[in-house]
Amino acid sequence: MTSKPADPRPFKRAILKLSGEALREPGSRDNISPEIVDRIAVEIREAIDTGLELGIVVGGGNFWRGASASARGMDRATADYVGMLATVMNALAIEGALEHHGVSCIVHSAIEMKNVAEPFIRRRAEHQLETGKVVIFAAGTGNPFFSTDTTAALRASEMNADIILKATQVDGVYDSDPRKNPDAVRYETVTFQECLSKRLSVMDATAFSLCMDNHIPIVVFDLAPHGNLSHALRSQPIGTLVHGE
Repeated sequence: MTSKPADPRPFKRAILKLSGEALREPGSRDNISPEIVDRIAVEIREAIDTGLELGIVVGGGNFWRGASASARGMDRATADYVGMLATVMNALAIEGALEHHGVSCIVHSAIEMKNVAEPFIRRRAEHQLETGKVVIFAAGTGNPFFSTDTTAALRASEMNADIILKATQVDGVYDSDPRKNPDAVRYETVTFQECLSKRLSVMDATAFSLCMDNHIPIVVFDLAPHGNLSHALRSQPIGTLVHGE
């Protein structure tokens, strides 16, 4: 473990990465839990009221996983496009919940679908962030073979975000899988280089390289406990901070 560096928090602009599974109640057959989405929207509204500029990238794993479908014989590119459409459904659910709580927001889709979302245009999205809108980035990068982690890293780079907040099902980065090893040790802070040398799981390789090359720190935290998202969005120490040297 390393000593804590100069913390990039408080930050002005962030990209929040939500997995599709985060929108589903564990053990439920429902793909989306309205209660969970509503809680996420409430915590986002509280943070936006402080002046935070926020972009959201959401996955689609609660509906579909392209890699899994490909492993069962489906063409990988086709399977990934189906997954991109799944992210649009999740983005619309989040948009609806945010609007219900009075948050001005807009969905940008990397795949054009005029009736439900704006096409992704970088300068327009950046201007909307500057004016206080929450921008939800859907449909991944618009290309197969790229994860939504990579989308988060790419959009963070394009939007000049100060940080990526990665909401997960664990409370940070560990030296081994805490679900398999009860003695696993959690890092409060760790460098990009340490993650590479110790093969710590943070993001996929493409996403991680983008963050490292563009000096974008990552906070990995557990979304499930009530209040955790609010703490992360309010720049309060939580989870594990992954940073440069």
